[in-house]
Amino acid sequence: MPPEIAKKLAELGRVVDPPATAQLYAPLQPKEPYFGFRVERDLKYGPAERNLLDVFMPQAITSGRPVLIFVHGGAFIGGSKRRPNSPFYDNVMLWAVKNGFIGVNIDYRLAPEFRWPAGAEDVAAAIRWVSEQIGERGGDPSRIYLMGHSAGAFHVANYVSHPEFFKVKGGGLKGAIMISATYNLAIGTVGEPERTYYGDDASRYASQSSLAGLLKTDIPLMAVSSELDLPVFVGQLDLFKDAMCKRPGGCARTVMLPQHSHMSEMYSINTEDTRLTDQILDFVKAGK
Repeated sequence: MPPEIAKKLAELGRVVDPPATAQLYAPLQPKEPYFGFRVERDLKYGPAERNLLDVFMPQAITSGRPVLIFVHGGAFIGGSKRRPNSPFYDNVMLWAVKNGFIGVNIDYRLAPEFRWPAGAEDVAAAIRWVSEQIGERGGDPSRIYLMGHSAGAFHVANYVSHPEFFKVKGGGLKGAIMISATYNLAIGTVGEPERTYYGDDASRYASQSSLAGLLKTDIPLMAVSSELDLPVFVGQLDLFKDAMCKRPGGCARTVMLPQHSHMSEMYSINTEDTRLTDQILDFVKAGK
């Protein structure tokens, strides 16, 4: 991490500040048009208005590449796979293609109009679309990795932990990566964003949470938080780590990123700061 960025992130502190963080990282990211890449935008994967995805591929025709599906955050009520005049989250897709993947970036239905379990249902629909369609775009449908950030990570965790949402046998995944998520809604702070999506009935939080199901899944898992992340996500990473290490299958991969904040952990992808992406590549290579 460049020292000047580390200093500014430390000054911002434990906040979720997309505009200020974007100002630090946007100059480090490439701008369109992206040379050496093929991009298909806004493909429909389901009937809802926001059931759209982008596919990033290398310019040269390939086959058999693993697939990385990314699910953005936005406090359950906002966010987008791509904003005008912004390099985010194309940056995740560009990194994926440069490192041997086919990249898939999805939007999904938002609260308050669409509440639990709409996010997990949309993730399931996207995985089914990828399983059926990605082969003709150079991807291997038997090697799909699912990654989410913030609210997107909640949706990833909810999908993996609730097999009733699966539309593909076994869930269709080789691995799942959750960056800044809550795994047990019954422990810790449930804020306004969570209530907007999950509702106010605390008696349902246990069944809506992901931890119990994550303890049972055979899908390899990786969980991430950062030094300057919100305390709730740091605490939930510790909770996840401790619980996973007590299961018969042993510990899952957990990563605490030094220096980073809630937004910089994603905006830094596809820069020279490879601390998170090195872990992702090792997770894929090792299978755990």
